Amino acid sequence: MIVSRFAALAAWLPLVSRIIAALLGGYLVAALCSVAALALPIDPQQAVFTGMLASFLLYAGAVVWVFAVRSAGRAWLGLVLAAAPLWLLATFAVPVGGGA
Repeated sequence: MIVSRFAALAAWLPLVSRIIAALLGGYLVAALCSVAALALPIDPQQAVFTGMLASFLLYAGAVVWVFAVRSAGRAWLGLVLAAAPLWLLATFAVPVGGGA
């Protein structure tokens, strides 16, 4: 009886992991894209608009990616690989001291 409950729970874990990856991982990648757009050599207002538009596309693509790959592990790996360069750009886009 207990073994069957663990087996049923184990069957749901990959789906739950993908849902969390789509919601939280997709949001993280989209938010990093919005901030990383400030590193573009364009007017700051245009960079904010560009980042906002790109973040909608990236979030939708991340959700599709998470459910299109073979395993939940690959979905998480893909999100991490997409977030790494965006995080690097975002660190250069925002001034450390918060100055103007």
